[in-house]
Amino acid sequence: MRNKLTDELAVCGMNAVLAAGEYNPQKINRLFLREDRLQSFTGLCKQLAERKRPYKICENEELERICKSVHHQGVVAMIEEPVIEPLNLEDLELWANEGKTGIILHSVGNDHNLGAIARAAAFFDVTYIVLNEKDAALENNTDGQTQQPIQTAQLTTSAYRVAEGAFEHLTVRKVSNTAAFLKDAVKKIVVIGTDTRARMRIKDLSDIVKNSKIKTERAGSRPAIALVLGNEETGLPKNIKDLCACLLRIPGTGNIESLNVSQAAALFLHAIYEL
Repeated sequence: MRNKLTDELAVCGMNAVLAAGEYNPQKINRLFLREDRLQSFTGLCKQLAERKRPYKICENEELERICKSVHHQGVVAMIEEPVIEPLNLEDLELWANEGKTGIILHSVGNDHNLGAIARAAAFFDVTYIVLNEKDAALENNTDGQTQQPIQTAQLTTSAYRVAEGAFEHLTVRKVSNTAAFLKDAVKKIVVIGTDTRARMRIKDLSDIVKNSKIKTERAGSRPAIALVLGNEETGLPKNIKDLCACLLRIPGTGNIESLNVSQAAALFLHAIYEL
């Protein structure tokens, strides 16, 4: 839940608030917690008191009102409203030179999925997530009918809770046009697209990266990799697919058409991590 009057976002859940308190305590403005959670947050409460920021012991009903969720797990932190900065070429250059792994989300519109993808990303040593700001479902339209733009995922209370603290380990940037970004990225990063109908499989990833002409400045390290994930219903549009170094799929029985986007992300990120 966002507090528009104070430009704050509610972060709830034990792991999410613990991670914020450990890695970015300066962004926490206020803390609300049940008495049974106080021992876990003694250090954070002390820091808040030193900064003259309030913390308060609350019952479940008040915590639910603050974060608008029953899934608060007994603690809610009000943090400064997250501001997602536009991606710049310096970011891209740094990630490419250091052989970093990143994720590009094209029209992924569910905040829970964003949180789950972030959790897998932090687990598998991903450095950054790029969100598209303005791309819409219109580019996927093939029947001549007008479609409503897809609402892209945002850094919300739900995303933070599902991420279990992962956002404290990730850089999140935004682009206004995924295709325009990829035209620059493919010169420096191995861009892997995902497609349920792709000819190549996830097992082919190792050979693709090994044979890539893209190199890093660090001797002996693999090139930087960006995984591109699309909307669950429409997938990646053709103009995005055409810019990827390759398209890969996760083979299955066919009983279900595809995995949830966060499940697919976890499998691909594990394969990249193992390279």
